[in-house]
Amino acid sequence: MIDSLPKAELHLHIEGTLEPELMFSLAERNQISLPYKSVDEVKKAYQFSNLQSFLDIYYAGAQVLQTEQDFYDLTWAYLERCKKDNVVHTEIFFDPQTHTDRGVQFGIVFEGIDAALQDGRKQLGISSHIIMCFLRHLSAEAALDTFEISKPWHQRMVGVGLDSSELGHPPEKFTEVFDKARQAGLKTVAHAGEEGPADYIWGALNELKVFRVDHGVRCLEDESLVQYLVENKIPLTVCPLSNIKLCVFSRMSEHNLKQMLDKGLCVTVNSDDPSYFGGYINDNFHAAQQGLGLDNQTIYQLMRNSFNASFLEDVHRSEYLARLDRLYKELSND
Repeated sequence: MIDSLPKAELHLHIEGTLEPELMFSLAERNQISLPYKSVDEVKKAYQFSNLQSFLDIYYAGAQVLQTEQDFYDLTWAYLERCKKDNVVHTEIFFDPQTHTDRGVQFGIVFEGIDAALQDGRKQLGISSHIIMCFLRHLSAEAALDTFEISKPWHQRMVGVGLDSSELGHPPEKFTEVFDKARQAGLKTVAHAGEEGPADYIWGALNELKVFRVDHGVRCLEDESLVQYLVENKIPLTVCPLSNIKLCVFSRMSEHNLKQMLDKGLCVTVNSDDPSYFGGYINDNFHAAQQGLGLDNQTIYQLMRNSFNASFLEDVHRSEYLARLDRLYKELSND
């Protein structure tokens, strides 16, 4: 059922799809020395105690991304996985500051990613949007500088987001740049309530005026917040395997995904940084289904949520939902 049904992915960091094999290939192409001797050694390093321990390796791996072709190859590899997993629409994050801070021009990053997404639409039939994220461990001024640099590409983005180290960096720190983004016609999303408290979700809603919350699993700590999210139909882009890998929950059976659904929240399933967290979107669905005992109706609802939570135009959303409904009905009758 999971593998056969079309779905959208709304919480995916393109830099987090850098598989060790491609990391070594790009390092060789760009004559960059890695701190690892083999693919196996890289994989063994993927044991994280928290978000920061992951980010340290994540930023180190990004060093191999130097040219427009590198970013194209990275994105194309992800799109091929989308085709395999029946992802028909994806809204990907990219972190320009990860690259511009080491001397890679914004345009090199964006054009490489965008060219692959355009080819993905033509050759694979996968629709897509780009969301530019600001790194919250950097200053608000740095975010504003990045926003200014990015202006020539705004017409080709759907929105802006906020990611990286959550603790100690509340959403309110970035109110000004998010105000500018909305004035420019861009949608807003933000990571909140993963390691940070439920208050950070309130901050993202009230100060950043987000359309959806990335992660948001700690919303259940505040009943009034849950009620607000339900009443205002604010989607949550949950990443089950990521939450386990980063010790937000110790095991899948303890994840609160089912509780969130039972409370009427618009929850979606996503893969976050699949190369580092042990699974792409179908892996996340299978792990959640097995660990939480989700039935096929719940899986179907999660997939419907993914389209309803997307930034697709209504006509395209309706087409995808109709396709999903038709296939689910066929599979249910088999």
